[in-house]
Amino acid sequence: MSEQRIIPYLAYDDAPAAITFLCEAFGFTERFRMPTKDGRIGHAEVAYRDNIVMLASTWRVAGAASPRDLAGVHTQLHCTVDDVDAHYERAREAGATIIGAPADQPHGTRMYRAVDPEGHRWIFGSPIAAKK
Repeated sequence: MSEQRIIPYLAYDDAPAAITFLCEAFGFTERFRMPTKDGRIGHAEVAYRDNIVMLASTWRVAGAASPRDLAGVHTQLHCTVDDVDAHYERAREAGATIIGAPADQPHGTRMYRAVDPEGHRWIFGSPIAAKK
């Protein structure tokens, strides 16, 4: 696999809880955590296979806010998974807010949409098997 060249970096008011949620609901694995003295997160990394997402606690002085503090959707992340229906069930059972159930799309992907507890929007999809 080639090296990941674009890495999302997300801000969360409760970054420790976000890490737990991303691992339990979406199947990420925690790779790194740099806590601060006050219990917040200075930097963390979670991975899905060989792809990472960086995150940290909000830092308003530097303009890093949680989506819940912003109007409208400012970010969506798309992740390819092996079995979108199984992934959907895991996320739903872990309490993810589902905003679109799995459905086949005309561009050849079966996908669903979810929102994490602070409002980051996630799209998970799997290629639709070619019909013979």
